[in-house]
Amino acid sequence: MPNKILIISVFLFICWFLPAQEKNNKKEELPTTIALDTLVKIENTINPLSPAKAAFYSAVLPGLGQAYNKRYWKIPIVYGGLATGIYFYSNNNKEYNRYRDAYKSRLAGLKTDEFYFDLEGNPLASPRVTTDGLQRGQKFYRKNKEISLLVTLGIYALNIIDANVDAHLKQYNVDENLSLVPHFKINEIDRTSDLGLTLNFRF
Repeated sequence: MPNKILIISVFLFICWFLPAQEKNNKKEELPTTIALDTLVKIENTINPLSPAKAAFYSAVLPGLGQAYNKRYWKIPIVYGGLATGIYFYSNNNKEYNRYRDAYKSRLAGLKTDEFYFDLEGNPLASPRVTTDGLQRGQKFYRKNKEISLLVTLGIYALNIIDANVDAHLKQYNVDENLSLVPHFKINEIDRTSDLGLTLNFRF
């Protein structure tokens, strides 16, 4: 009986040991090549020259930087603002020249400027606008002309700045690996509400 138990024990030991030894003798095959995209998730590359390009394009042709950034809805706003500024500059410049020409005519002792006639072209005994009024009109329209020019230049500069900033923001990383989320939780001890922020940063 003891011999049978011994034989059975030896047999079981051999049956258990051989598969384990075969498993250890198997060599693990290593891959010959490693695919990079299986290890690293490649995000959109950041182009540091993109903001400079957008600003340059908007400086050469207003609205072109917005088209480069694919913000096409901003182009009508840019041209609308520039057209408005140019319109007011042109209108104020025209009125300024009218008053200046009439003032020069008065200084020369002539009574042939447009303000000596009514709207139908009939001559008047006294002008519709006095000489002092012509001086005030020149100052008024010259001031408005300069303001219109400054506003137009400001809109042109804003067009360049907007294209540059927008190109920067397009490359801003807002993926889920970095997030700041508000949370609202009920305190289980005193049943009051807790409000806070959770910062998540994952590698």
